Amino acid sequence: MIERPGLDEYFLEIATVVAKRSTCLRNQVGAVIVKDKRILSSGYNGAPRNMAHCLDIGCIRQQNNIESGTRHEKCRAVHAEQNAIIQAALYGVSIDSATLYCTHQPCILCAKMIINSNIKRVVFLQSYPDRDSIEFFDEAGVELVNLPSNPAP
Repeated sequence: MIERPGLDEYFLEIATVVAKRSTCLRNQVGAVIVKDKRILSSGYNGAPRNMAHCLDIGCIRQQNNIESGTRHEKCRAVHAEQNAIIQAALYGVSIDSATLYCTHQPCILCAKMIINSNIKRVVFLQSYPDRDSIEFFDEAGVELVNLPSNPAP
């Protein structure tokens, strides 16, 4: 008999495929926003529209030895979660009360955007060294799920 994945596993696998479009040299991240079992938007991390990608010009963070989870502003890329939210806004798609599936735990910058977008649940695969985002999600009442059961930092 064929093993059918649950919805969380299904949408996380799609986010993993979306991440393959990433142009980041350090982390390939993908995000999918879902509501009522339907994909509303997706995004991956990469340079802003009409700008050179890190694949082409190198990584500012690597060149300056910036530790993962710090100095988020010193990155050329727009994060996958941000791109998914932006794409929904560009096309007039409401993501109110949706779930965001992401290959990585969102950083604090993305957490604030997710909270203000009224996304109610975030499901991710890999932990990220940003404890502040977890605290923000908790305070805002956004459910945070790490699958497979790897505890967040």
